[in-house]
Amino acid sequence: MLVGGRSSRMGRDKALLAYRGGVLAQYVAGEAARAAGDVWLVGDPERYGGLGYPVIRDLAPGAGPLGGICSALRSSTAEWNLVVACDMPGVTAAFLGELLAAAAARGGECLVPAGPSGRPEPLCAVYRPACLPAIAAALARGVRRVMEGLTGVDVRLYEVAGAAVFENCNTPEEWAGHSDKTPGAGI
Repeated sequence: MLVGGRSSRMGRDKALLAYRGGVLAQYVAGEAARAAGDVWLVGDPERYGGLGYPVIRDLAPGAGPLGGICSALRSSTAEWNLVVACDMPGVTAAFLGELLAAAAARGGECLVPAGPSGRPEPLCAVYRPACLPAIAAALARGVRRVMEGLTGVDVRLYEVAGAAVFENCNTPEEWAGHSDKTPGAGI
């Protein structure tokens, strides 16, 4: 799971926002663990080491989510790797399990869901290690957009009827409108 982004629009670390008796990153990681088993956080071990999950240091800090995906794939030996951003409170273990099953059934090198708008959601997707060379090459060229970094990768789209699972909270206003948060500022 990707943690440690700049959270510039939020003004504070989104991963550490108070949520359902813990922090948002713990909730999303828990849903991912229920779907996939093992969960690793990709970010700063000193900052996120106390959240109860192993933390992989981001090998490309400042390169955005594409750098985090690259770091995750470099550290993994799994055939399929579920990658989820920490700021998606609508994500569920059921949806993530469905996504993993669809990836295994459809093949390809990457399965990216798309909501009703048709917009791909690469920060809640499943990646094979075969994506790593294209992602690493894209990063070396200065690419930061995830879908652009998947150029040349066998990407399969997975249509999703609703968009609630992809809801993310990027601003204080979006966070204030989210109904399941718990009071407090997090840790």
